[in-house]
Amino acid sequence: MANTREIRLRIRSVKNIRQVTRALQAVSASRVRKAMDAVERTRPYATKAWQVLTHIAGQPGRTTLHPLLTVRQDVKSAIVVMVSGDRGLAGPYNTNILRFTLSHFRNHNIPVRYIAVGRKGSELLFRRGLDVMAQFTDLPPEPQFTDASPIGRILVEEFLAGRADQIFLVYTDFVTMTKQETVMKRLLPLEFDGGSDRVEVYESSHLSAAYIYEPEESEILDEIIPRFTALQVYQAILESLASEHAARMVAMGNATDNAIELISALQMEYNKVRQQSITGDLLDIAGGAEALAKTLK
Repeated sequence: MANTREIRLRIRSVKNIRQVTRALQAVSASRVRKAMDAVERTRPYATKAWQVLTHIAGQPGRTTLHPLLTVRQDVKSAIVVMVSGDRGLAGPYNTNILRFTLSHFRNHNIPVRYIAVGRKGSELLFRRGLDVMAQFTDLPPEPQFTDASPIGRILVEEFLAGRADQIFLVYTDFVTMTKQETVMKRLLPLEFDGGSDRVEVYESSHLSAAYIYEPEESEILDEIIPRFTALQVYQAILESLASEHAARMVAMGNATDNAIELISALQMEYNKVRQQSITGDLLDIAGGAEALAKTLK
């Protein structure tokens, strides 16, 4: 059994860990709100862009309007953008993303390349020997759209050059503080079915009228689709960031609770050892006194 000094050192160590986990929990709770505010700020632009895209898509011959809208029949390669975190201490957050990605693409019937957003995801992909074509790590605590623009530019260039026929985005969608869901979307070619899960789509009871665009539709699409692709990546990063902080907040909360329970158990063990030590000392004193009394007699 450990002595009182060793138990005191363990209690002190666990108390220090409890302070760290409690601080991380508070920081993550604050950053979750900031990340969700950033998501809300991007939605007005995304909604308007989606309205224009869906309206143009309703016009005749949409698949010939722009190469980024064309679904290729012969799919030979794909790119997967996997968004993870740069740090750990977030419970199963990073491993859940990797497990979800591998379950969908590990045994894919076509070659798959990966773009890793986040240090943890990049390390996990490299460790499994997968083809990582690019990695984006150490993003700012509050990412801006310019941080996601290079990713969108790479995706558009790869698709237009024919080096990728499909591009998917895997990230963690923030639902509540205690619930985050790993989801997958096809970025390119752009999907118009199920667009309501991307942005808050404006619903109108009126039929879509035909418009004459100035400049031409192709020029508008040349500008909007690449920006909208980058915007979806940016929103995924913000959603994943909020999910990461929520997962870390829950994990650190559980760690803090476990530290409190461990401190209580160690304190009880300390009291028992100390009581045994005191009892042993009293018995020694009593035995010595009795032996001394017998000697004196």
